[in-house]
Amino acid sequence: MSLYTNIYDIVGRIPPGTVTSYGRIAKIVNTGARQVGYAMAAIPDGMDVPWHRVINSKGEVSARTDGNGDSVQKRLLIAEGVIFDKNGRISFEQYGWAEADLPFWPEDFPDDLKA
Repeated sequence: MSLYTNIYDIVGRIPPGTVTSYGRIAKIVNTGARQVGYAMAAIPDGMDVPWHRVINSKGEVSARTDGNGDSVQKRLLIAEGVIFDKNGRISFEQYGWAEADLPFWPEDFPDDLKA
């Protein structure tokens, strides 16, 4: 299984109305947060991955190079009931995906990639 496939598998487990950070996903799959960001940007058309539930470590939606992906992400999260504070941040305490803090891996996750 490729790194991106592993990332997509983990991100696919994030339930609606919750978020996690690029860094937390990175820790789970033993890579860097930027690599997770690159994977989110490279999701193939038609692949159903809830990319919008992955935010930066400050609890913010990161700006996109295309200029409007961040507003799409914010709208999708709001539609799921996620509330942004006056500074445009999401509370990990309130909306953080609790399972992201557990040491778990899919059954077929390669042992050498487990953090």
